[in-house]
Amino acid sequence: MIELGLKFTAAYLIGSVLGSLVVGYIRGGVDIRKEGSGNPGGTNALRTHGWLFALWVMVIDVGKGVVAVFVLPTIEVFGLGVDPTVNRELVLYAVAFAAILGHVYPLWHDFKGGKGGATAIGIICALEPQLAIAIIVIWLAVIGFTGFVGLATMTGAVAAAAWVGAMRLPEDMGLFGFTTIVALLIVFTHRSNIRRMRDGTEVRMGRLRRGG
Repeated sequence: MIELGLKFTAAYLIGSVLGSLVVGYIRGGVDIRKEGSGNPGGTNALRTHGWLFALWVMVIDVGKGVVAVFVLPTIEVFGLGVDPTVNRELVLYAVAFAAILGHVYPLWHDFKGGKGGATAIGIICALEPQLAIAIIVIWLAVIGFTGFVGLATMTGAVAAAAWVGAMRLPEDMGLFGFTTIVALLIVFTHRSNIRRMRDGTEVRMGRLRRGG
């Protein structure tokens, strides 16, 4: 269990590195938490600094999800080796969730992070590439029909859990549990978007674009 605890912590710390603040630092100390919606995620990066800035933010935030599930489950930590008594699937999904948790509640940034979508899709890309493609198609379709990025992210997360539940049970309880918990977390982190959509004040995708 020491291995599980160490790798969970490592994944959380990796997740706590926010792409928007890394790119902002490189760009001369820009802090998008003080701009736009105040959220350090990709949508606010696009809204406040344009496509190129947002693209690099997404590369980092998606990439840390990929790194968490590709690297951490199988590496030795402090020479302890890989514990044969620990369920490897448990380690995999624990580090995956920890990376998302770090993105949402980052230790390095006062526990005020993004909403989890980018890191979650990075993890799904690593674990289930075909499912990731389907989620991206759904995400784009919802944006195309509604213009709401937050709604698209929530729909993609819920659709992923529903698909796994319909097509992969009872064989893949681990993936179903992971996608269900992540879907619930993403809906929770988008509660302000839900409130703004209800009030008619949510910004649509067509209004997010800004030069640069």
